[in-house]
Amino acid sequence: MILTANKIILLKISILQTLYMVSLSTLLTSLFGIPLGVLLVITRKGHILENKILYRVLGIVVNATRSIPFPIFIVFVIPLTRFIVGTSIGSTAVIVPLTLAAIVFMARLTETSLLEVPFGVIEAAQSIGASRWQIVWNVLLPEAKPGLTMAVTITIITLISYSAMAGTVGGGGVGDLAIRYGYQRYQTDIMFVTVLILLLFVQAIQVVGDYMVRRFTRK
Repeated sequence: MILTANKIILLKISILQTLYMVSLSTLLTSLFGIPLGVLLVITRKGHILENKILYRVLGIVVNATRSIPFPIFIVFVIPLTRFIVGTSIGSTAVIVPLTLAAIVFMARLTETSLLEVPFGVIEAAQSIGASRWQIVWNVLLPEAKPGLTMAVTITIITLISYSAMAGTVGGGGVGDLAIRYGYQRYQTDIMFVTVLILLLFVQAIQVVGDYMVRRFTRK
C-alpha cells in the first residue's frame, strides 16, 4: 500500500488537527473537570464542605450531560458553539463540545480518585488546624495523584475517540478524513492508515500514563 503525495498531505493536516483539538480540550477539561470533581467530593455528606443541595445539583448536571451520546451532544450544543467561536464546523468549533462532554467525565473520575483517599488522613490534617483549602491542596490532591494521573490518561483517550466521532459532523481531524475519504469514497488505504494512527495515539498515551502512575505510586 503506497499513499500518494496528496493523501500524505491530507494525513499530516488531519493529524495536526487532531493533536490541536485533543491537546486544547485536555487543558480546558483539566482546568474545569478536576475542580468540579473536588467539589463533588467535599460537598458530599460528612465531608469538609458538606452541602447537600449543591452536591445534588452538581450530580444531576453531571449525570444528565454524561447520558447524552457525543454525536447528539455536538448537535445539541451548536448554538453555544456558534456563540463562543462564531461557527459550528471545524476543529476549533469541535473543541467546545469536546471540552463540555469531557469535563463531566473527568469530574467523575476525579471524584472516584479522591474518594479513595483514607478519611483518616483528612481528619489528621483537621486536627492540626489545616483549613479546607489546605486539606484540598496539600492532602487530597497529592494523595490522589496516581488516580488523578490515570483519570487524565483515560480522559485524553476518550477525547481522541470523541474527536474521531466529530468527523461525522465535519469536525476535522483524523476521524473526518476517515469518514470523507475512507468511508464515503471507499478509499480503503486511507481508512486503514487513519485507524492505525488512532491506535498509535491511544497506545502512546496509555504507555505514558501508566509510566506516570507507577512513578507517582512509588513516591
